Amino acid sequence: MEKWEEILTRVAEGERLTSTDALTLWQDAPLWRLGEVAVMRKRAKSGDRVFYNKNFHIEPTNICVFNCKFCSYRRPRGSAEAWDYTLEQIEDKVRSYEGKGATEMHIVGGVHPDHDLDFYCELIRRVKAILPTAAVKAYTAIELSYMIKKSGLTTAEGLKRLIEAGMEAIPGGGAEIFDEELRSQICPDKGSTAEWFEVHRTAHELGLKTNATMLYGHIEKVEHRIDHLMRLRELQDVTGGFNAFIPLKYRNFGNSMSEIGEVPIVDDLRTLAMSRLILDNVPHIKAYWVMYGKQTTEMALSFGADDIDGTIEDSTKIYSMAGAADQRPTMSVDEMHAMVERAGFRAVERDTHYNEIE
Repeated sequence: MEKWEEILTRVAEGERLTSTDALTLWQDAPLWRLGEVAVMRKRAKSGDRVFYNKNFHIEPTNICVFNCKFCSYRRPRGSAEAWDYTLEQIEDKVRSYEGKGATEMHIVGGVHPDHDLDFYCELIRRVKAILPTAAVKAYTAIELSYMIKKSGLTTAEGLKRLIEAGMEAIPGGGAEIFDEELRSQICPDKGSTAEWFEVHRTAHELGLKTNATMLYGHIEKVEHRIDHLMRLRELQDVTGGFNAFIPLKYRNFGNSMSEIGEVPIVDDLRTLAMSRLILDNVPHIKAYWVMYGKQTTEMALSFGADDIDGTIEDSTKIYSMAGAADQRPTMSVDEMHAMVERAGFRAVERDTHYNEIE
């Protein structure tokens, strides 16, 4: 029996992967077999269900104090392509979603040099006043760390103020790749790995559920991906606070790393499967359809993913500006059900906290 076969047999029975075994699987195991076992482990977590929600994004600004090499979204102040919405403009955007059944407002943007914690708390209060039944999942750990430090508060104090304003969950962005040496090459001035973990650890201690991400397909190696996933698994062992993990594919349009190109779909599927196998303590693996496109997302359901995100309603520009195929991303509930059913699963609407919605 090949080494990879022996490892997968143990994983299929629920045994935890080591870093060494994960590397063997990533390099040697056939993709079809990884998918088979990843789906087996997915079914152990969520049965035949694949989750989606009715959501939209609010992206207050693409002006950012950081200038990450992989980013196609950021624009400098004064650029014709920069935007910086007022609170009143954001309110108008949210009102356009009244009556559409949205259960989640996803708020992320650039780290604006002038906006402080008071601004972001007021933003949450205003959008909640318009859609009081929709959960606010807001601000990456990098945004949070910057605004809280600027306020002179501790991480816990700042998060408590945001919770009081109405924040219910935190998205997973800003993680990029945790290896500090790589981070110094692709986002040298950005918040550190330690800051990202500090925000999420503190959020978990305060009862906030969060997501986690990994940016892959740039200059990292498989070993860096495994290290990233293992660090997440270690924190999850302690706090249990991660709801979902979202692998994010590097898209190469319109940024200073464009010469690198993009990894093929088989790499996407292998990364999804290995994420499900390594993160045995994280409930959900999300194939973010806006990033992958609809066809690859459907394939992802055969490689361990059990969440495809939401309807989006043409409300995000982060991946469209990076060259994603769907330049005006939106997907209807009927489309989601059809996609999931073609893959052999059952589509289930959820809220931000993975409560099922009938």
